[in-house]
Amino acid sequence: MSGWDEGAVFYSDQAQFPRGGPGGDPSADLTRHSALRKFKEFLRGFTGPSGDFPYRESLVHNRDHVTVAIEDLDAFDAELSDKIRKSPADYLPLFETAASEVLASLRSKVAGETGEMEEPVTGDVQIFLSSKENCLSMRSIGADYMSKLVKIAGITIAASRVKAKATHVTLLCKNCRSVKTMPCRPGLGGAIVPRSCDHVPQPGEEPCPLDPWIAVPDKSKYVDLQTLKLQENPEDVPTGELPRNMLLSVDRHLVQTIVPGTRLTVIGIYSVYQASANQKGAVGVKQPYIRVVGLEQSRDANSNGPSNFTLDEEMEFKEFAQRPDAYAKICSMIGPSIYGHSDVKKAIACLLFGGSKKRLPDGVRLRGDIHVLLLGDPSTAKSQFLKFVEKTAPIAVYTSGKGSSAAGLTASVIRDGSSREFYLEGGAMVLADGGVVCIDEFDKMRPEDRVAIHEAMEQQTISIAKAGITTVLNSRTSVLAAANPIAGRYDDLKTAQDNIDLQTTILSRFDLIFIVKDVRMYDQDKRIASHIIKVHASGAAASSKNTDASEGENWLKRYIEYCRVSCKPRLSEKASEMLQNKYVEIRQKMRQQAHETGRAAAIPITVRQLEAVIRLSESLAKMRLTNVATPEHVEEAFRLFNVSTVDAARSGINEHLNLSPDIANEIKQAEAQIKRRMGIGSHISERRLIDELNRMGMNESIVRRALLIMHQRDEVEYKRERHVIVRKA
Repeated sequence: MSGWDEGAVFYSDQAQFPRGGPGGDPSADLTRHSALRKFKEFLRGFTGPSGDFPYRESLVHNRDHVTVAIEDLDAFDAELSDKIRKSPADYLPLFETAASEVLASLRSKVAGETGEMEEPVTGDVQIFLSSKENCLSMRSIGADYMSKLVKIAGITIAASRVKAKATHVTLLCKNCRSVKTMPCRPGLGGAIVPRSCDHVPQPGEEPCPLDPWIAVPDKSKYVDLQTLKLQENPEDVPTGELPRNMLLSVDRHLVQTIVPGTRLTVIGIYSVYQASANQKGAVGVKQPYIRVVGLEQSRDANSNGPSNFTLDEEMEFKEFAQRPDAYAKICSMIGPSIYGHSDVKKAIACLLFGGSKKRLPDGVRLRGDIHVLLLGDPSTAKSQFLKFVEKTAPIAVYTSGKGSSAAGLTASVIRDGSSREFYLEGGAMVLADGGVVCIDEFDKMRPEDRVAIHEAMEQQTISIAKAGITTVLNSRTSVLAAANPIAGRYDDLKTAQDNIDLQTTILSRFDLIFIVKDVRMYDQDKRIASHIIKVHASGAAASSKNTDASEGENWLKRYIEYCRVSCKPRLSEKASEMLQNKYVEIRQKMRQQAHETGRAAAIPITVRQLEAVIRLSESLAKMRLTNVATPEHVEEAFRLFNVSTVDAARSGINEHLNLSPDIANEIKQAEAQIKRRMGIGSHISERRLIDELNRMGMNESIVRRALLIMHQRDEVEYKRERHVIVRKA
């Protein structure tokens, strides 16, 4: 009995928790009552760095929820924060009770119906937790973390509909009509219903049978509940592995705050639930999920200023941006193992940095992302550029045209196996929100799938109306696409229209279109061969220097991220005037070309292209961390635009129209022979026609050129993938 007469005060809850805290931990010396008191002290009396009371003020302004930083709780009482970390399911409800009691004491009395002053009615207060700790990997979370606080990051790929979850179930006995209220376990857990009724039967009264309880839904208490599916960030998935995903359960004020495609950092309680009742045998096997108690959206479009860069890094980045050769140095870091293609590298640098997003007063959003199309011969390093961008961009998704469907690129509606309800799962364009989508073999995509990304490229949203779900998802992404011309190789004898088998609608959405040709020149071939042999020969030596290369890649990735977050350039007045004059000049040239050749250009020059030059100018300014795009930036943007899109629009047979009189005469003779051989409405194989005219002594290239000119004049038509020619009227 030693210590009995020390005069300590004993509370009634010591009978409930005889060995310490609510978790039943024998080493715990925090009782439920003292924990509640400490939580109240913390909310009332914690002072911020500037001497204010952040949580008290937050409670007065937001009466239904308050966000608590675990670091503040650490500073106030380390034992308390340790308890929250180790047994959050026991101590968080206490914290919420403390918050609602503090709120009641902070609010002044109000006049009741009778005119007397009464205590104000306060509802429940929800506590959100936030922490600056490093995130855990989804793969490392196991049984050791059960019922503890964990912090993970990922990307939301699906969100269910909102359900009502009972917090207290009212039960009614079928026999004696007595009523009992049972609390429900939070999250995805249910209520534990007793097998028997505790009513004592009177003499002559029939005793209550086993399992007499029926739930009364109308008298039970409910909260909103929603389940989300969180997938690992694409950059965190090991090579060759499938991305893991984790089920999240959010309730009350966190419901309907997240749409698929959002990147999240989540703090929650690692818990388990019974997957389905019809699983026989495996009673002890449960499915894990995380009951969310705090979340923050990372890389939000509205986030201001750099968030996670050290002062040394910022100083280094600013010094680098001041160097006169900064632009050239960045371009040399893009695909260092690829020979030549300096303009393509500059365009890809612009794509990685991006222009400035703008939101107009009437709510219209103007995109800042730059789209680039590489169109050309095989073995011109197109796919290597795409692979490099996938590794270097802070957020990137790589996909191939043939293996991608419209739903896989945008969003699909999937039926949940257990609840049988439909939910949305975001595709590649949604997962890469805020980054780059690399689409290889763009020309091999089915046309109906290609149409699906029109909206994502210009409006930067994806609208869904499927299976009763109508919603709009964000897809603020840059698109880098690689495609082959229609015949596999670029044919200079054909017009740009005949080479590029893509619709005008999709071509006008690309800011820069590069036609990459495999030109056969002795000197250049020699240099390329020497470069490739060096790359292969020094492969073994390069593996030792691999760390330097990866450091360079990592530095570029950080620099891109810093520039995108901290710099939002705008055009200067001189630059604006210069843009206007140049755009009008290009339109005039295009009109003149169309007038001379009698047909419109394959790649249209529209207002979209003017916006493209503006975005390019802004991204060039962003590389230098300057907030104003100057005429020099506009000059370089126009040069890039001229060597890519304008050249592509002029390329092809239109350049060869000033033929010598002899060749023009031969083409006319070939046309006459074709008309004599084919009657109006008849059709013939292209190969057979060329062979027949060849036997008559005509050159194959002359015949092909004559056919192209007739096709332009709409005198013949190609069918069956250009194998059959049909003569028209």
